[in-house]
Amino acid sequence: MRLGALGLVAAFAVAGCRPIDGIVSRTAPPGNAATPVVTTVASATRAPVDFVMQEYPVTHGQGPHDVAPARDGGVWYTAQLSGELGWLDPRFGVVKAIKLGAGSAPHGVIVGPDGAAWVTDGGLNAILRVDPSTNEIKRFPLPADRPNASLNTATFDRDGTLWFTGQNGIFGRLDPRSGAIAVFDAPRGPGPYGIASCPDGNVYYASLAGSYVGRIDRETGGAAVLVPPTPGQGARRVWCDSKSRVWVSEWNSGELARYDGNSWKEWKLPGDRAMAYAVYVDDADVVWVTEWGSNSLVRFDPATETFVVRSHPSPNANVRQLLGRHGEVWGAMSGQDKLVVARPAG
Repeated sequence: MRLGALGLVAAFAVAGCRPIDGIVSRTAPPGNAATPVVTTVASATRAPVDFVMQEYPVTHGQGPHDVAPARDGGVWYTAQLSGELGWLDPRFGVVKAIKLGAGSAPHGVIVGPDGAAWVTDGGLNAILRVDPSTNEIKRFPLPADRPNASLNTATFDRDGTLWFTGQNGIFGRLDPRSGAIAVFDAPRGPGPYGIASCPDGNVYYASLAGSYVGRIDRETGGAAVLVPPTPGQGARRVWCDSKSRVWVSEWNSGELARYDGNSWKEWKLPGDRAMAYAVYVDDADVVWVTEWGSNSLVRFDPATETFVVRSHPSPNANVRQLLGRHGEVWGAMSGQDKLVVARPAG
């Protein structure tokens, strides 16, 4: 572990906030039938809510990938290029880093029900538990017959089981109590990427290469294939709101999609070449998206169907994942060795 003081980082309000009042959305009936295109106009009953962003530099060369706000007020992040798990103290801009082992290339990090950081490490082909008090690392390797899974992201279901994805065509589960791991083949081969657990108990993952969303049968390890309306949309990450509706960032088509358990609806993100990478739903059911085409962070209010877009001040922020806590939405700027947080303006 190392500790380095980076100093305080000033907040900035990025110019160019663009609330979008009229948007085009697509809806799909149940069963993935042919999808009509309709134009909707956002409600004028509530003005778009603005936000500001603040950046925090981390150690040069770490390549931060995913983030997870910690219970102690800090923020965990995976340092994919240096094989470390980083921790940022937002109060003072101080960072520390924990070496994860030779060959480590961590992708995702979340905080489990036990308060520990849980890491999907593609380099080690293992799930790691990092104790927040002692920094002790416990490794749960995938079975020997599942090499090079390209581990991506993890989530805990409401029963405390950890589910994870691997881009080389797998998803799986880990029982933290026994350490037992089961790995399953994804229905359409390579592609499983983001994964999320809903309040109703369902677990969903997105398949980037397969352009579908999978709903996992937690008992059998099977998965139902759910296809968004836009062909080849490149579903990349998923998140659930308080009503167990599933939100999907569509990388290839630059759209935001919602699945309510019966039907789909899609919204085209603002801009001519939108590329929706990550999606996150906060505790007010507001949806956030990282948009690579315009180098922006996007806030979408489902109640008014309005977007607010803020561009990063420097090019190639490359924010790959979002996670938050009340009043804060965090991301890792992999292109700039920084973390970024969005907070309400005013």
